[in-house]
Amino acid sequence: MKNRMIMSVIASMVLAGGLFAFAATTPQPVNLDTTAVQKAQTKAVQSNIPPSDANQYVCVKPLDVVANPDMYLNKKIKFRAAFDKFSTLGLDYKPALRDSQKYISFLIKRDDVTDHTIPLSEMKIFIKRTEAEKFIDLDSGDIIEVYGKVFSNALTDPWIDTDKLIVVEKKNKDTEKK
Repeated sequence: MKNRMIMSVIASMVLAGGLFAFAATTPQPVNLDTTAVQKAQTKAVQSNIPPSDANQYVCVKPLDVVANPDMYLNKKIKFRAAFDKFSTLGLDYKPALRDSQKYISFLIKRDDVTDHTIPLSEMKIFIKRTEAEKFIDLDSGDIIEVYGKVFSNALTDPWIDTDKLIVVEKKNKDTEKK
C-alpha cells in the first residue's frame, strides 16, 4: 500500500512537471522561407506579360495566316485563339524541322466553326518543351495569346515558332484554384 502511494505521488509529480514544462514554453514564431513562394508568384505574373518587343508583332487572325502563309513568312505575328491540345503534329518534318526532343506543337480551335470542336491543323505552332511545361494545366477552350514568328510555309501551311504564350482566360476557373 505504501508503494502504491509513493508511485501515485511520483506519477503525479511527473505529470505535473510535464504539464508545467509544456505550459512554460512559449510558442516560437515560425520562420517561413517565402523566397520560393515569391519566385513562383513572380514567374506566374511574368508569364502573363507580353514580350518587351510586343509592338513588333502584327496582330492577325489565324485563318488569314492559313489562307496566305506566304504573306506572313518571316514575320512576327500575334493572335488570340482557343487552345485545343498539345500534339506532335509537324514535328521532325525535314523541310521545316523542329526536333521532337526539344519541341512540342499545339493546336488551336478553328474560330469559323462553332458547333463542333475542330482544330486548325493547317497551322503548325511549335513551342519549346521547357516552356510548354509551364502550361500543363491548359484545358481545351482556354483562351491564349500567341506571339511568334512564321519561319516556314512548307506544304503551303504556316509553321510558327512561339516566342511567348499567354493564358488570357481559363475556361474553367475552378480547375485553376485546385
